[in-house]
Amino acid sequence: MKSARGPIHDNRFVRVMFHLLAWGGIAIVYYLVFSLLFDTPAEFRLRASTSVLQQQYDKLNERYDSLVAVLENVAERDKNVFRVLFESDPPSFEGAAGDQVWLTRERLSGMTNRQLGREFFEKLARLDADTEHLGGIYARVQQRVEEMGDGVNSIPSIQPIINHDLTLLTASYGTRIHPFYRNLQYHGGVDYTVPEGTPVFATADGTVRNVTQSSTGSGLTVTISHSGGYETLYSHLSRSSVRSGDRVRRGDIIARTGDTGMSLSPHLHYEVRKDGMRQDPIHYFFMELTPAEYQRIVRIAGSGMQSFD
Repeated sequence: MKSARGPIHDNRFVRVMFHLLAWGGIAIVYYLVFSLLFDTPAEFRLRASTSVLQQQYDKLNERYDSLVAVLENVAERDKNVFRVLFESDPPSFEGAAGDQVWLTRERLSGMTNRQLGREFFEKLARLDADTEHLGGIYARVQQRVEEMGDGVNSIPSIQPIINHDLTLLTASYGTRIHPFYRNLQYHGGVDYTVPEGTPVFATADGTVRNVTQSSTGSGLTVTISHSGGYETLYSHLSRSSVRSGDRVRRGDIIARTGDTGMSLSPHLHYEVRKDGMRQDPIHYFFMELTPAEYQRIVRIAGSGMQSFD
């Protein structure tokens, strides 16, 4: 009887353990499913708190943007009042220049009236001397212009294409990376990246010296001779509107841009030469560029290290 009860007891123990494991597995699965589909009370409170914080943050952002707009408006109105009262732009206190202005104001605020007066008259005397010097320079320039007469029109002094935004000039004069050989080479002009067929203008009065065609190198090129030892070249053209010996005036359309010769993509390569020596064409755009625009186009051109031919 003892040996008969042993197997029965073992089977009952196995069934009990099986049921416990099964129910334990069901409980774990239920917990996992519940956790994935439903928030616990703590998670629900955290989620609600996060939502409230997000709403408050969005409201603060809107309020900040509104305050910034108001402050900018106030600052602009303050500048306008300053211009009306003093007929000049207000000083800027931003950056290093602003720091210097503050230092100057602090130094002046510590001076006596006599010291301020003495410094004012010293600066006035220096300003008078500078004005007289600049007046002399202007008179000499004016005299030189009058002596040259119509010869001024023979100096290349505009850009060869329409470039009002100054963004089309992509490679400047100097040492640049060659687009095919991938090494540094001398680049004797400037490159304008423009679509094929863009009008090209003569930059000064002159005579077309020649129109050449090459399957490599500069491709289709127009060369114009100007008085005073100047010469301009326009390369990688798709077609020319002039022939050798034609007289042209500044602003005349002489060709259309293209992608001929050894060219990376459609563009215009433009050169200025004086007595046979290549010059930096950027310094010859003075007729159409203000000083600020000249500084900008120099920065733009200098930022590109690769030429297109």
